[in-house]
Amino acid sequence: EVLAAQSGEGLADGQLPPPVIALESTIVSHGMPYPQNLDTALSVESIVREGGCVPATIALNEGLVKVGLELHELEDLARSGPESRATKCTTRELGALLNRTALSPGSWASTTVASTCHLAELAGVDFFVTGGTGGVHRGYEETMDASADLTELARCGTTVFSAGVKSILDVPRTLEFLETHGVTVGVWRSDEFPAFFSPESGCKAPMVFDTYEEVAAAVRNNKMLRLDGGLLLACPNPEPLEGVDEAIDAAVREAKEGGVAGKDVTPFVLKRVSEITGGDSLASNIALVENNARVGAGVARAYRDLVEAEGSG
Repeated sequence: EVLAAQSGEGLADGQLPPPVIALESTIVSHGMPYPQNLDTALSVESIVREGGCVPATIALNEGLVKVGLELHELEDLARSGPESRATKCTTRELGALLNRTALSPGSWASTTVASTCHLAELAGVDFFVTGGTGGVHRGYEETMDASADLTELARCGTTVFSAGVKSILDVPRTLEFLETHGVTVGVWRSDEFPAFFSPESGCKAPMVFDTYEEVAAAVRNNKMLRLDGGLLLACPNPEPLEGVDEAIDAAVREAKEGGVAGKDVTPFVLKRVSEITGGDSLASNIALVENNARVGAGVARAYRDLVEAEGSG
């Protein structure tokens, strides 16, 4: 499906193929329990297709970088996390884990925001939909813990659609980092930067976008000006979760007391928050990912139309 879209087979002269939208695989293997993870992955892919785009879930399997998964592969990926056959893979681990998946049949390396951005750019995919992006962790002054998502956003030219920075993080410091490294940050139809479960973080939106065409023009101009780094469009959660801050604080405290660190923190905290809230956070998580997919498809399609119009003008 992805190769067919990129080849442009069967299109009229001057007509561009449907845009491809990258999707990360960590949200499938580690972000949700089975079978909700599979149901959500299929729903998001369906939303992307309904928006006139082609979904491409990215993961490492059998020694290959797979940009776009078949249904049986997506089903196996969804089961791999609970069965301990999947490893969360950020950019620095791509080479090593690509080799390990070749040597260990049935194993997967699921991509984070950072590694998905990197692989999407290699594959010529400009747009990427996820749930929430990583950032600077609370207590950074003691741990120096900041997500590789931030440095990859500063390096890759990918446009990322998320529900903002995950609310377990230090949002103000994350925005400062992105500003310092020249990443274009905007919020979809809101004056406040969202914090994953909540549409509010207490931080003002660096820039507000109200239409798909406006975002598409910004992406196009950034490319024309050869700016380094991508564009992060934060889309407020349409089904915010009330009282989630207390659950997050409790989960973060448990993670610290249990010695959970590094890339294991986010999956641990999200799982505990879901347990503490009686599953309400999972429903909110699913809603925000689906919303990001709708916005992402709208922008990707507007960008394709813009480039197509320039080519015919």
